[in-house]
Amino acid sequence: MNIGIDVMGGDYAPNAIVLGAIQAYKELPDDVKLTLIGDKEKVLEILKAENFEPSNFNLVHTTEVISMNDHPAKAFSHKKNSSITVGFHMLSKGLIDGFTSAGNTGAMLVGAMFTVKSVPGVIRPGIAGFFPKTNSKTTIILDVGLNPDCKPDVLYQYGILGANYAKHVFQIKKPKVGLLNIGSEKEKGNLLTKASHEAMSGSTDFEFIGNVEGNDLYNTEADVVVCDGFVGNVILKQAEAVYKLIKKRNIADEYFERFNFENIGGTPILGINSNVTIGHGVSNAKAIKNMILQTQQVIEAKLPERFKKIFQ
Repeated sequence: MNIGIDVMGGDYAPNAIVLGAIQAYKELPDDVKLTLIGDKEKVLEILKAENFEPSNFNLVHTTEVISMNDHPAKAFSHKKNSSITVGFHMLSKGLIDGFTSAGNTGAMLVGAMFTVKSVPGVIRPGIAGFFPKTNSKTTIILDVGLNPDCKPDVLYQYGILGANYAKHVFQIKKPKVGLLNIGSEKEKGNLLTKASHEAMSGSTDFEFIGNVEGNDLYNTEADVVVCDGFVGNVILKQAEAVYKLIKKRNIADEYFERFNFENIGGTPILGINSNVTIGHGVSNAKAIKNMILQTQQVIEAKLPERFKKIFQ
């Protein structure tokens, strides 16, 4: 297994990225290789300062950087020697098995859609988010920002994508799928949720348990909760804000510490032909380490291959 890492992406790149890669290297098995993509001279300087042997990594030199302020599509097209662009081309050619970055999210999405592309049959890929349950388990929410406007058939497919992630990454034998709504009754909701509920009811592709309300999100029976990207992103940002408030008030709580994005690392794009994980722009070394470890789990689950069989 070979995981490609964008060394130049993120507010604290390249230092935090390289330090995170070193931490991940120490926890990964010997058969997992890490390829660092970015300014080779800067990477070597950091490795020297950390007294870490450069030959432990594969280093791919690039001369350009897609910044957070760059237009995603234009930058991906024009900056052909950027770490993100080179990373995706390596991924599409099979030179790496997965690619991860804490850089420009838009450019990462453009790269995913125009290089490795969607699995045939998947209408729209989605980004998965993870929310801690009070019973120590985790709820997968899909989508959390890629598609703010969805149709019922897209939400239905999110149920398939999320259920397979829960089954093959979280090792849940029979994942339960819920639909995020403003009431538990099937008659509740807007046109999208009503039509989606009707489509999901009686599904043989996943076990549908009906509507899930916002106040049940963290203790629901559902292993996967589907919603459009607009709603999902609002929930994600609200959870991040609550965690920040708790930290600001100096409250130490084991459960709420699970909201810390550093412990999650990144979020995968589901429904594409390869393995791509996106990290938070303010990721530190710990977050980068966990993003890499999560990418390893996703690669091992062979999700793209599974999705191809399901949607063929």
